[in-house]
Amino acid sequence: MKKSGRVAMGGLIAAMSIVVMLAAWFPYLTYALPALVGCLLIPVIIEIGRKQAWLVYGVTAILCFFLCETEAKVLYIVFFGYYVIIKSLLERLRSKPLQWALKFVVFNLAFAVYYLAVTYVFSLDIEGFGDFGKYTLLLFFVLCNVVFFIYDLAVTRVVWMYMSMLHNKMKKFFGE
Repeated sequence: MKKSGRVAMGGLIAAMSIVVMLAAWFPYLTYALPALVGCLLIPVIIEIGRKQAWLVYGVTAILCFFLCETEAKVLYIVFFGYYVIIKSLLERLRSKPLQWALKFVVFNLAFAVYYLAVTYVFSLDIEGFGDFGKYTLLLFFVLCNVVFFIYDLAVTRVVWMYMSMLHNKMKKFFGE
C-alpha cells in the first residue's frame, strides 16, 4: 500500500473510532462501543501493520480521554483499544494453551486497572445491591472473563470475515 493510502486509512479509522465512541454518551452503549471500536483496528493491522495500529490507537485514546464518556473511555484505553494488536501478536505463538493463558493475563490485568481507575480516579461506584453487593465484584469478575472469552472468539471470526470479504477491496481502494 502506498504511503498516502496508509496515512488516509489510519486517519479514517481514527476519525471513525472517535465518532463511534462519542455515541457512548447514550445509555447502554458504554460497554459495547469500546469493544466495537477496538475491532476497527483490524484493517489497520492487516493492511498497514502493527506499528501504525499502535499509532492509531494512541491518537484515538488521547482524543477519547478528552471527549468520551468516563467508563467507555477507560474501557477503551485500558483494554479494548489495543487488544486486537496484542491478540495478533499472541496468536503467532505455537502453543494454544500459552496463547489463551497470556490473553487471560492481559485481560485480567486490564480488568484490575479498569476497576482501580473507575473506582479511585473517577470515583464511580460499580458495586451495590445491598447485602449482595459484597459479591458483586467477584461475580462481575467471573462474568467479564466469560464475556472476554466470547469476545476473543468473535474477534477471530471478524478477522476471518474481513480477510474473506474486504481485504482485496481495501487493497484496491487505498492502492496496493
